[in-house]
Amino acid sequence: MEDTATAAPHVLVLPFPAQGHVTPLMELSHRLVDHGFQVTFVTTEPIHGLLLATGGAALPDGIRLVSVPDGLADGDDRRDISRFVDALFGCVPGYVEQLIRETKVRWLVGDVNMGMCFDAARKLGVRVAAVFPASAACLGTLFKVPQLIEDGFFDDKGFPKRHGSFEIAPGMPPFCPSQMPWSIDGPAEGQEVGYRMVSRNTQAARDHAEIILCNSFRDAEAAAFQLFPSILPVGPLFADAELRKPVGQLLPEDTGCLRWLDAQPHRSVVYLAFGSFTIFDPCQFQELALGLELTGRPFLWVVRPDFTTGDLSEAWFDEFKDRVAGKGMVVSWCPQQQVLAHSAVACFVSHCGWNSTMEGVRNCVPFLCWPYFVDQFANRDYICDIWRTGLAVSPGEDGVVTKEELSSKVEKVIGDEGIAERARVLRDAACKCLGEGGSSRENFDRLVDLLRE
Repeated sequence: MEDTATAAPHVLVLPFPAQGHVTPLMELSHRLVDHGFQVTFVTTEPIHGLLLATGGAALPDGIRLVSVPDGLADGDDRRDISRFVDALFGCVPGYVEQLIRETKVRWLVGDVNMGMCFDAARKLGVRVAAVFPASAACLGTLFKVPQLIEDGFFDDKGFPKRHGSFEIAPGMPPFCPSQMPWSIDGPAEGQEVGYRMVSRNTQAARDHAEIILCNSFRDAEAAAFQLFPSILPVGPLFADAELRKPVGQLLPEDTGCLRWLDAQPHRSVVYLAFGSFTIFDPCQFQELALGLELTGRPFLWVVRPDFTTGDLSEAWFDEFKDRVAGKGMVVSWCPQQQVLAHSAVACFVSHCGWNSTMEGVRNCVPFLCWPYFVDQFANRDYICDIWRTGLAVSPGEDGVVTKEELSSKVEKVIGDEGIAERARVLRDAACKCLGEGGSSRENFDRLVDLLRE
C-alpha cells in the first residue's frame, strides 16, 4: 500500500524574512497542509531561530522549517533595510536553487517580495505560484510603475518627480510618490536599492508566476480586482478558525493578556499595536502613553523592547505603568488574532499594516489609524475613506500626535454607530468570500488544483 506521507504533494513556501510576510505565508501553509500537502517552509537563519524559539515545535507534521543564510554576519544591523535587501538579493537565490534540487519539489509558493528566486526555480523546471501579502491595490500600483515613470511621477531610479498624490482608479486609495514600497528613510543609495529590488521582484512575478494571489477579498478592493484581474484574492487568510495553530510569530507572546481581557467589560478595551517595525521617538511615546491615561478606558498596549529610540526614561515608564496598573496592560508582544477576536476589544489603534488591517476587518473591530511608512498610508485611506470603518489621528504642526488628539479620536471611533455598522457589513462580506461558493474560497481551490498538477 502506498505511503500517504510520500504521496502528499510537496511544495516549497518562501516568505520575505519579516513578520508581516512570515505570518500570511504560514497561514497559507496551514491551509495547504489541511488539503493534504507537505510544506517545506524556508526562512533566513535569524528568522528560523526566532520561529523555533516561539513555537516551531508546535507546527503540524506537514510543515518542515528549513533555513538559508541571508548574506549578513551575526552582528550586522538587519534594520538597515537597503543593506539587508542587497544582501538577500546576492545570497538567497543560490541557496534556494540548491534547496529545490535537494527537495525535488514541483512548485515554489513564493512571496512576490522574494521574486529574485523565481528565475532560479523556473530554470530547474519548478513552477511558481506568487503570493503578495499586502493589498491588491499596492501590487497593482507596482505593476503600473513603468507607466508612472512615463507619466513623470518618478525618475528611472524610483525618486519622486511630482508632489501630491496620484490615483490609479476611482475606488482605489491614492498613492503618494514619496510613500512607495521602496521609500526607505536614509541615503539615496538605499532608495535605489529598494526600488531595484521591488521592480525586479514585481517583474519576476509577472514573468514567472502561473498564478498571483493576495491576502485580500473581493469586496474589500472591488476596483483594484476589476482593474487587475490577474491578482486573485484568497483572504482574509487565517490558520484555523479556533486560532490555536502557530502563525509564525517572531517574538514570544504574552498570553496572560487574554485572561486580563476576560475580566474586562464588553467592548471597553482600547487595543494598540504598531507592528514589528514602527519606532516612536521618546516625545511621541510619552504623548501616546499620557493619551491612553487620559481616555480613562482600559487598554492593552503592545510595546516591543525596541519600540522607542533615544532617552526615554525607564523610571518614567515604570511610574506610568504603576499609575495605570489595573486599568491598562502593557505587553511586549501578544497573540493579536485572539485579542482582536475578543469581545472586550472596542477599537484597534493600528499602524495599518495589511495583516493587522485584515485581522481587524475579519473581527469587525473599528480602527484608529496611525500609519508609519510605505503602504500603511494607502491602507489608512481604505479604512477611513473607502470602507469608512475607522478614523485617523492627526499630528500637530510639529508632527506629534498629542494626548488630547488620541483621547478624543478614541472616543469618536468607539462612539460612532455608523463605523460599527460598516465594520459589521465588511466583516460579513469577508466571511461570505471565505465561505462555500465565495470568491476567496474558489481562488484557493484553484490554487490547490494547480499545485496538484
